[in-house]
Amino acid sequence: QVQLVESGGGLVQAGGSLRLSCAASGRTLSGYTMGWFRQAPGKEREFIARIGWSTGFTIYADSVKGRFTISRDRATNTHYLQMNSLKPEDTAVYYCAARTTNYGDYDYWGQGTQVTVSS
Repeated sequence: QVQLVESGGGLVQAGGSLRLSCAASGRTLSGYTMGWFRQAPGKEREFIARIGWSTGFTIYADSVKGRFTISRDRATNTHYLQMNSLKPEDTAVYYCAARTTNYGDYDYWGQGTQVTVSS
């Protein structure tokens, strides 16, 4: 089992920045894929970004490419989502997730953290 705990959400003005953190515990993350998703009210959950824990390879949704950066710190078992140039449409609950393979469903999820961007 892997436990994921997010932090770093909050209220920010449009154009501002936030960094979300996701601390993992429970087992080694070698070979895992770590991701970030978000869900706005009345909308489906949306993929944001993912990173290979061992490779560092990253993939982003078009909606955040160039503004958001996913990274990981293997020493602390934490991965991050740096969000710059935030827009009101980025307002959502953000979730971190982990899966044991490069493809397929995510096996573990954090509790979510609210990000609100005011105009």
